[in-house]
Amino acid sequence: MEYSNPTSKRTQPRIIIHGGAGNITRSNLPPSSYAAYRSSLLSILRATSQRLSRGWSALDAATSAVTLLENNPLFNCGYGAVFTRAGTIELEASVMVSRGYRKRGVGVSLLKHVKNPILLAREMLIRGEEDGGGGGNGGDGDPSGGSGGAQGHCQLSGAVVEEMARDWGLEMCEEKDFWTRKRWEEHKRGLEREGEGRRVPEWAELIEVGEERHGDPGWDGHEYLPQGTVGCVALDREGVLCVATSTGGLTNKLPGRIGDTPTLGAGFWAEEWVAPPLLERPIPQQSPAVPSINSLLPDSVKASLSSCLPHVAHYAGISSVYEDDEEGLGGFTYSEKTSLEPSSGTVHGAAISGTGNGDSFLRTAAVRTAIAASRFAPSRSLQKAVTETAGPEGDLQRSAGDRWGKTGEGEGGMIGIESVSGKGRIVADFNCGGMFRVWIDDTGKERMMVFRDRYQA
Repeated sequence: MEYSNPTSKRTQPRIIIHGGAGNITRSNLPPSSYAAYRSSLLSILRATSQRLSRGWSALDAATSAVTLLENNPLFNCGYGAVFTRAGTIELEASVMVSRGYRKRGVGVSLLKHVKNPILLAREMLIRGEEDGGGGGNGGDGDPSGGSGGAQGHCQLSGAVVEEMARDWGLEMCEEKDFWTRKRWEEHKRGLEREGEGRRVPEWAELIEVGEERHGDPGWDGHEYLPQGTVGCVALDREGVLCVATSTGGLTNKLPGRIGDTPTLGAGFWAEEWVAPPLLERPIPQQSPAVPSINSLLPDSVKASLSSCLPHVAHYAGISSVYEDDEEGLGGFTYSEKTSLEPSSGTVHGAAISGTGNGDSFLRTAAVRTAIAASRFAPSRSLQKAVTETAGPEGDLQRSAGDRWGKTGEGEGGMIGIESVSGKGRIVADFNCGGMFRVWIDDTGKERMMVFRDRYQA
């Protein structure tokens, strides 16, 4: 479908991709592994960036990038996904656009036989234009409810949505086609550490005792294996933002568990809005001699306010905007903002993909919270909101409480794009060891980082 551009000139496309986040260290990411991830991610970035430059929509570009990630055994999605405690595969994916489709966002989960879950999410979004609305009665034998696009629903799971995938002509496969030796050994060792017996599906046992697959090496128990979600955020020439995500979920999760990846607002979100009519006025600069409102509040009042206004400490201060450091998206430094507030009619957009401990993202509605913090406090940049949510000492980390650093709770990161009047800015931050990420910077240069500083062997 064609998008209408609210601006008179074309937007410069932007793109950022992540391959997961977690307890990555230089000791568990040897140079050979780093080189493999770097090569794969930059190759996907290059192909997707070229497609955006040729006029592909953000939806088509972002879902094509995630399709390539799903077909790569390095990443926790599609071919390369983790196993449940029962030794089975359950995949999730989602997609959302800032405008152009009635549903805007969809999520699919508990998939075992769809080769590329992200393409199912895309199809469900597009076919939603054929729906008459949710809740109606469908035709006999039609899994889509007789309406073509899942009866207006934005989330579906399991056998029903897989039957739709077959009817829509998507490529299907057997559960065993997702098996990789590294992930299988990760699954087994995890259960062994917990002293739990193994429950092996017959198809998995047949693969395990058979000959080793060509080019499918084992796992030494030390080398880092990507966790969390993979995702892509893209801004196209029409000014439309899209976020696409896919994952196998948590290693040895309980069968039936649904994470943040297919859940709108928790692991993904995209939207745009017009800034409210404000009088253009300089943002006041606080005199060093005058204490802030926040500094005058008693601790008891601050604690009460923070329970309903998590970022109350920032409301009385000077606003900030993201400023690239020397490496780019490494140090996440800020500079003071002295420009005018947004004028009436300014179009803003934001899209974010999260990765990490999905249950923590669910508990905090993390991604939508970050975007809302920027939308409803116009002086706060999206980068600052992302750092306050997913950066060190942010909302995600605090949500783990005294379990931080012990259970993996609260760990994660985010990537995104902020768009103001058609100009896009890349944002990202994380609170754990590292996050695989690649993007095209403001000068058109391809960038890849894992840690906050440059990787050195």
